[in-house]
Amino acid sequence: MTIADRNARPRLIIAGTGSGAGKTTVTLGLMRALAQRGLSVQGFKCGPDYIDPTYHTAVTGRPSRNLDAWMTSAEYVRDTFEKASAGHDISIIEGVMGLYDGKDPISNTGSTAEIALITKTPVILVVDVRSMARSAAAIVLGFQQLEPELHIAGVIVNRCGSVGHYTIVKKAIEQMCGIPVVGWLKRDEDMSIPERHLGLVPAIERGELEPLFQRAADVLMEGTDLDLLLELAASAPPLQQEEGSLAATTHTDSANAESGSNYDSQFDSVIHVNNRHVSYEVQPVIAVARDAAFNFYYPDNLELLEAAGARLQYFSPLAGEGIPTDVDGVYLGGGFPEEFAAVIAGNMGFLGGLREAARSNMPLFAECGGYMVLGETLTDREGVTFEMAGIIPAQVQMQKKRAALGYREASAVEDSFLLKKGEVLRGHEFHYSTMTYREEGMIPYAYETKGLRGLKQEGYAAGNIVAGYTHVHLGSYPAAARRWVEHCLAYRQERYGSGIITEQ
Repeated sequence: MTIADRNARPRLIIAGTGSGAGKTTVTLGLMRALAQRGLSVQGFKCGPDYIDPTYHTAVTGRPSRNLDAWMTSAEYVRDTFEKASAGHDISIIEGVMGLYDGKDPISNTGSTAEIALITKTPVILVVDVRSMARSAAAIVLGFQQLEPELHIAGVIVNRCGSVGHYTIVKKAIEQMCGIPVVGWLKRDEDMSIPERHLGLVPAIERGELEPLFQRAADVLMEGTDLDLLLELAASAPPLQQEEGSLAATTHTDSANAESGSNYDSQFDSVIHVNNRHVSYEVQPVIAVARDAAFNFYYPDNLELLEAAGARLQYFSPLAGEGIPTDVDGVYLGGGFPEEFAAVIAGNMGFLGGLREAARSNMPLFAECGGYMVLGETLTDREGVTFEMAGIIPAQVQMQKKRAALGYREASAVEDSFLLKKGEVLRGHEFHYSTMTYREEGMIPYAYETKGLRGLKQEGYAAGNIVAGYTHVHLGSYPAAARRWVEHCLAYRQERYGSGIITEQ
């Protein structure tokens, strides 16, 4: 079956009543089931998470995209969705936490509901109905009434004890809520999605979770009306953006304007929408570490760097590769370096290349896991210590307790190749390690970050190094991408002479 009118953008959001309701299982099962019908499925994830998009990519065979209106803006989200969904039969958007859970307890900010409203997407609510019958209707009714403008189009009930249990719950919800219960999943503890643990991404990449993905599809198809789900997806209204709209305008525009920056605001507004690319007579090259240890990158960040004129060259430290020759910048993303610390410590070409990049004043940007590798040592959970690059005068210690989690507004403490002092990027912080500096009073911090618990200084910025735990989203301030690439060009020009900027 193929949905004929691709311009209609059929789409669904799979939301839960809370974390653990089963939305990831339903999402993956639905993606696999629709793909087996021959449909081209595009995945999306509400919020900043990196792991769920990795699941989506494994199931659909195409990169999943994050939709986060707090880190970027409503316009940016709408534009990202339109571009990524183009040419596909159906888009499946996985929610985050519960439907209304987000950054703010008294609004939809940062929630699945916000993305549903922005993209005008019908919601399928996943409800865990263990040990309940008619009470399930009260739960769904409450979700309907909290935000009347939201279109909850149907319900999937999870962890039913039997067909009889499903029938009772279905009757109660449909009578009281006026929407269909389109399917059910029986209790199946063997089908639970693994917790986010070390090595999960490598396991996905090795195909070890394929049986689980197929099991989710089989169970979903056994009790769910896929044709009805496709009808609900096709009922989504068209998303039309006015020609020439400045869809990349972001929340940080005003903050950065207040900081005194006049950095080509027109470029900030149109880079993502109009696919404007800047090219150079001599093109700057940014080396991007990408493997099981370094894999947390927002696709938007990479695309914005390319749109700003850079060529990206990927390499794998775990495969024994060092910093590629003839590059003008380095990007070390997050991931699981602690799991592969012995391999990283043994790759002297990689660590030596990082040191040489720092010595030569090459622009070097590192986030979370990449930031950890720039330290002097990394001690894993078993207490084993490994030598790292030694660029940052600090030691990294893994711990069992989570060290930080949440959205961040990252304001530059001083000028760097990424930001001028006071300019702001938005992002997210999530890690189990701590960074302890040798001289706490002498740290050249990269950012002052604002989160739920107030302000703090974090990261490291010295010379042409910018590093920190915060995973920034360049879509929150696209001028930062252009400035980064221009600094890489300046580095290259010192070796090759001037390059001429042209626009395409």
